[in-house]
Amino acid sequence: MTQTPAVATGPNRREARPGGRGPDGRRIAWLAAVAAAFVCAQLVLVVPGSGLGWDETVYVSQVSSHAPAAFFSAPRARGITFLIAPVTALTSSVDALRVYLAVLSGAGLFVSLWVWRRLAPLSVLALAGALFASLWITLYYGPQAMPNLWVAYGAMIAVGCFLRAARDVRDRRALLGLGAGVALAALMRPTDAFWLAAPLAAAALTVRSWRRPALLLALAAGVVLGCAEWVIEAYVRYDGLLARLHRGSEIQGRLGWNLAFDDQIRALQGRSLCRPCDVPWRNPVTAAWWFALPLFVAGGVMAAARARALGAILLPTLVGLSLAFPYLLLIGYAAPRFLLPAYALLALPTALCLTWLARAARWRPVVVAALALALVAHQAVQYAVLAGATARSRDVRVAFAQAAAELNGQGVRPPCVVSGSEAIRIAFLAGCASRQTVGHDAGITPAGLTAIARVRPVAVLVSGDGAPPAYARGWRLHPMPGLPGRPEVRAYLSPLAR
Repeated sequence: MTQTPAVATGPNRREARPGGRGPDGRRIAWLAAVAAAFVCAQLVLVVPGSGLGWDETVYVSQVSSHAPAAFFSAPRARGITFLIAPVTALTSSVDALRVYLAVLSGAGLFVSLWVWRRLAPLSVLALAGALFASLWITLYYGPQAMPNLWVAYGAMIAVGCFLRAARDVRDRRALLGLGAGVALAALMRPTDAFWLAAPLAAAALTVRSWRRPALLLALAAGVVLGCAEWVIEAYVRYDGLLARLHRGSEIQGRLGWNLAFDDQIRALQGRSLCRPCDVPWRNPVTAAWWFALPLFVAGGVMAAARARALGAILLPTLVGLSLAFPYLLLIGYAAPRFLLPAYALLALPTALCLTWLARAARWRPVVVAALALALVAHQAVQYAVLAGATARSRDVRVAFAQAAAELNGQGVRPPCVVSGSEAIRIAFLAGCASRQTVGHDAGITPAGLTAIARVRPVAVLVSGDGAPPAYARGWRLHPMPGLPGRPEVRAYLSPLAR
């Protein structure tokens, strides 16, 4: 005999049984404890000394008074800039921004779990939250100005509220939550919102008991509200929506059939971006949980079927797989953060499976001990990878701060412009604008940059054995401090840089 954790079903069941039953105060305490532990782990392990990444600098510069805005390429959306604007408007402190986002991400985790309180037992929700929050990827990106974690929260909220609204026609708050969750995901990454909304719309159309116009209207409203700014900007700055989508595909290496499973596996070693992902797979243990995940997800779906509550677990599983689809099959490179929305949703069936295994009547002590040892080993690997990633982030912060100070000391001070290798981060720290004449972020011509050099200081950065552009060959050459991965950097300084 085995005891399967029940999942709430039926329009009138307001509490899940067993384990999840109890007053809301008990639920708040447990879920708040998971969220608080997530915040504390970020503040202790990730926040101290971490610097802004390349993508972060682009987002932060849009709403910072410290330096002019960096070039904003077609695939990007401004949702994260809206989220960080209250802090960047007050201070340029990276530490303040990190603390703000760490606390906010903890609140987001709590809310995304809280909407599921009538759909799954408390033990499953708390364990799912802990599993997701303890991944090195989640901890690393919790305090970062990046959109993927917020897409994950939007997806969790949307799927949970969809199920609540589908089973209870009187739950108007769930309809609002559905629209809000989809809108949040769309505001952060409009293309991800498609992979979130599509399976939910299909479920609303194919499952007879879920065929409610209100569900489809809430989905549509969320997509429209969340994507409105991105679509309007497409017509204002990118010659239309199709042109922006086409340009976004070009920047991402042209979307098409690309199997990126091996890229994602290698990226789990601690790489924030693997493009091209031709690095050796030196630490297979870092992907052990990745190979185990499908087994636990399948076990969770089976446990839900035994409890006659398949929909409450199958739907988040299918939506999670949908959100993972483009990043595993359509993009020819990898970044671990891309799969955060999928990991958040797949944590639910995984937690249900682990709870079911732990409650197995036969060999229960052995099973519990084995699961405990596996989880301890899993966490040890996660924190080892996290330690390496945060150490590199701190080294990057020091190196780029030194490079920016070097430029300032050579007369490249605001108002100024920096172009070339690693220009975006160095320019931002130096208080300069970053402008590129070639590449995906090209926003000025060589003639335009030459004209700017007549009225303000300009620095062109060249790394390795690269040659300077023709317009800068006569400028003053100055060796720069080395950067991580770029030990030899040279700056060509315009005549006004003194």
